Amino acid sequence: MKKSLLMLLLIIGSAIMLAACGSDNAEKEEVSADPEKLVVQVGTSPTYPPFDSEENGELTGFDIELIKKIGEVEGFDVEFATMQFDGLIPALKAGQVDVVVGALSITDKRLESVSFSNAYYKSGLSILTKPDSGIKGFDDLDGKLIGIQKGTSSYNYMIGNGIEDQNIKQYADIATAYSALDNGGVDAILYDNPSNINYIQTQDTDSEIVGDILAGEYYGIAINKDKEDLVTKINDGLAKLQENGEYDKLFVDYLNGEKNGFVEGVAKPEDVLIKVD
Repeated sequence: MKKSLLMLLLIIGSAIMLAACGSDNAEKEEVSADPEKLVVQVGTSPTYPPFDSEENGELTGFDIELIKKIGEVEGFDVEFATMQFDGLIPALKAGQVDVVVGALSITDKRLESVSFSNAYYKSGLSILTKPDSGIKGFDDLDGKLIGIQKGTSSYNYMIGNGIEDQNIKQYADIATAYSALDNGGVDAILYDNPSNINYIQTQDTDSEIVGDILAGEYYGIAINKDKEDLVTKINDGLAKLQENGEYDKLFVDYLNGEKNGFVEGVAKPEDVLIKVD
């Protein structure tokens, strides 16, 4: 009787141990089947509202929200690294970041060293000046001192259209250039129209935009050339946002509903690039 009872207890104990082991193995298989979520390192320069800025220690803006939303629909997280604007492309080429957002114009020169997503915004340059400057358009900039942000396409446009280098004053960020204009340090600013509009609307200034919109150009998300799979993910994510209405919402949230820069459908970088050579 005792032997029978002992045998029964051994059988029950073995069954419990096997069940426990089976449960552990199942848990291990479940964990191993869940790959670690992709984390994309994103470089930006938070000096260009309403596309990229920093408020109360938090990054915000059209570009910031765009890449975050693309990450949501494509299943990856983003980690941001901030730096000077003219250091963004070098950092991307060096592999310090995977992606760069920052109202980057798609140019032939940049496409030589980095990849671009499909375009998500069509911009252009405008002239910002004081009411008494005598400047009414681009031709009036001859002989004037013009402020720009270093590393932007404003420089290429002016050099390509007859403005001498000595008449161009480059600043590390556009906020400093705007301050120089209001303090009499420069006669005008040539910069992206959305930023100029934002400055007039949000700051205490009598500066005004004059003349025509110049050099229509498209913004894209820059991507390390070794990350071609990421190009596909970002383009797919952008297309999903265009379809589900989230892309439209960014114009409401960050551009007061202004949709002059709205991109319909797919605008491939090779089709919309500007030449700066």
